[in-house]
Amino acid sequence: MGCMSDRTAASAAKRLLASRLAARPGIAAVGLARQDAGYVVRVDLTDAGAGAGVPQDVDGVRVVTHVIGAVRPL
Repeated sequence: MGCMSDRTAASAAKRLLASRLAARPGIAAVGLARQDAGYVVRVDLTDAGAGAGVPQDVDGVRVVTHVIGAVRPL
């Protein structure tokens, strides 16, 4: 598992994971985040249970989850 991925590798992993998770309930967003000296894919969840089945890495890029709660329009 690489946690010091460059932006290009992390972007490719983000696109792949976003397409895999697109229809799953509880997934609020899939994006990139800086961590240490590189990038990780960050998956924002509406609740902790939604994280079950989210992989720990995609193509060697580390995936982190973060519970943000329910998303409501402003």
